[in-house]
Formats: sequence, structure tokens, C-alpha cells
Amino acid sequence: MKLSVYGKGGIGKSTTSCNISVALARRGKKVLQIGCDPKHDSTFTLTGFLIPTIIDTLQEKDYHYEDVWAEDVIYKGYGGVDCVEAGGPPAGAGCGGYVVGETVKLLKELNAFDEYDIILFDVLGDVVCGGFAAPLNYSDYCLIVTDNGFDALFAANRIAASVREKARTHPLRLAGLIGNRTSKRDLIEKYISAVPMPVLEVLPLIEDIRVSRVKGKTLFEMAETDPSLNYVCDYYLNIADQILARPEGVVPNDSPDRELFSLLSDFYLNPTKPEVKTEEQELDMMMV
Repeated sequence: MKLSVYGKGGIGKSTTSCNISVALARRGKKVLQIGCDPKHDSTFTLTGFLIPTIIDTLQEKDYHYEDVWAEDVIYKGYGGVDCVEAGGPPAGAGCGGYVVGETVKLLKELNAFDEYDIILFDVLGDVVCGGFAAPLNYSDYCLIVTDNGFDALFAANRIAASVREKARTHPLRLAGLIGNRTSKRDLIEKYISAVPMPVLEVLPLIEDIRVSRVKGKTLFEMAETDPSLNYVCDYYLNIADQILARPEGVVPNDSPDRELFSLLSDFYLNPTKPEVKTEEQELDMMMV
């Protein structure tokens, strides 16, 4: 099974991806996580350091693919999760999608894809071009990480549009949304009422999720010395269980940008006020 994790930049995709990878490994699956970001920090919380990228390795080998071995590019991370960083072109030059394609090409030549139960692509930011959408070409499911905010849901809608486009020619489905570090889900609910899609999980506003990124550790590793964090791990295990159940998923009908802008703006500009009961209504309730 191949998964692609997308979401607005800075929303917590990599932290979420790493914890989902460990959760899948805890369920007995052999997992490979591929970071698809020139920053090459997707797998940082799994390995504890910035591993060399495939592009770095290919440059060292003068792009002689036959001289590259699996151990040159695949690093062992926490919980038995294997890690690869695709890397990317210099800032302002080249195409990130091309790098992802070269990464997949190399891993296929190394027969790496055949050795794993789950391959998870952690992809940078919003989808603004076909290059960023390239991992969807190889995926069975897309997972979108969001919060309860305007910008993240606007990005989620663009990603949903990419899933719909790719689903025309690939067996791709949107598994659902993952709310990350959010105290509310009312705006998420308003969005999915307009663009129906599953919500796999909504993680509360837990500071340790953010701290784990700084420490370079997954929540599962932190829970080894702090058992009070086990309840956070359960959120990721729940997501893993839903994915392993091979959900039907959806091909989303994304909302046109202007309609979505109006929908989400209206939520902030005209918030629904709680109904104020009259004294008579309160007495009726007491009688009931």
C-alpha cells in the first residue's frame, strides 16, 4: 500500500507522517517513509538527524544509478521504520516533482518497493503544480493534514482537487482528513459539509506533539520514558488501523475557490450565536 501525506506548509505533516509510520510498524507492517521535500527533514523525528538525500548520493556517484546500493540511500529509523529523503534542486531552480520521479525510479531499480508493506510519501506544502502532485501518481491513498483554520482548509481543498484530477487516470482515493493540534473542529465540519470526505482523526491541542519535532523523537519514543503520552500514540494507532482496513475512500468534488473563500470567510464574519432560551422555554425544559 502506498500513501501520500499532504497539507499546508507548517501544519505538521512530517510529525504526523513519522508517527503514523511508527503506528503502522507497531501493527506488524514493514514501512518505508520517503521525504519529498528539498529541506530533507521529513524523517528527522525517526532518525534523529538529517539523513543524506538521494540527490546527494546520485551526485556523488555522478548519476550512475548502477553504482548506488540500497544501503546508500535507505536509513533505519525508530521502530524499524526505514527512511529515505528524496532531496531536491537548489532553491529557485529545477522541479521537485522530477526529483520524486527519480527517487521512485532508483528505488524500483533497487527492488526496494517490493520489500515493504507500506510506502509513505511525506510531501511538502500545498499543491500548486503538477510536480508537487507527482507522488499521487504512485499512491493508493492520499491523507490531508489540516487544522481548524482558514488557510489550512483552503490548502486542503486544492489538494482535494489534485486527488480528483489524478483519480481520472490512477486508482487513487482520498482516505480523509487528519486534524492536527486543534482545540475545535467546527470549521472542519463546515468544510466537509460542502466537500464531503471522511475525517480520520482530530488530535487535540497537545504541546508535546510540537515538542517532539524539536526533540527529534516520535511520540512513541517519548512515551517510552513518559507513559502519560501513551494516549497520544493511540490517536496515531487509530489512524493506522483505519488505513490498514483499506477504506473505500472518496474522489472529492472540491469547492471552487471563490465559493470556498466565501464559505470559510462567512464562518468568521458571521459566527453562529448560541441560541438564547427565554424564561418560558427554560421552564418548559425543567418540566420535561
